[in-house]
Amino acid sequence: MSSHHIVRDDQEPALIIANGETCSAELLHQLLEWNPLVIVLDSAISRVLELGIKVDVLIGDFDRDFDYEIYKDIQYPMDVFKIEDQNSTDLDKAIQYLIHKKIPAANIIWATGRRMDHTMTNSTNMVKYQEKIKLVMLDDYSKIFPLQKHFIKWYPKETILSLIPVGTVEGISTKNLKYELQNDSLVLGFKPGSSNEVLSDGLVEINYETGYLLLMECND
Repeated sequence: MSSHHIVRDDQEPALIIANGETCSAELLHQLLEWNPLVIVLDSAISRVLELGIKVDVLIGDFDRDFDYEIYKDIQYPMDVFKIEDQNSTDLDKAIQYLIHKKIPAANIIWATGRRMDHTMTNSTNMVKYQEKIKLVMLDDYSKIFPLQKHFIKWYPKETILSLIPVGTVEGISTKNLKYELQNDSLVLGFKPGSSNEVLSDGLVEINYETGYLLLMECND
């Protein structure tokens, strides 16, 4: 799998491991190579330890009689943060921790699949942090990340790109896509921008005026 757009080590990134569907060993090892700080949500810790991954930070609300003490000895030294905030998800807690630590970027895995409500919440929630931290969510079939209002990147021909509005996004214009948008709008649930394609090898440009927009790079 191409590592392009995976946040690199020179950006001092973190890797957040959530508790959705497990990704391939290839993707996991690639991310562990590039991400020096590993943060695990409490619900995933036993699965992560089974893979022999060294965990730096364990974070969550530790509900359902979760006993973090048994993991502290196994993973010493490991920082443990219990945050009893029922108004935020455990993934939110991990992202907020990174922002507080002034870490500028993070890759997120195991955040899709399994529970559909978790998949939708995890992906759309990223937009509220886009001015504070660079986030990329990955699984074996896609990478999804919030777009700034002016985006340009090189892609090979026929790369599948989906524009996913979070709410309503207006004033969208694109270049080098098969289905171009010119000062158009997208609305979640009503007017999506999924399954577009790169027209030819080269730069793709996406601009928009208002709203919050996610870009998903897809492969089958």
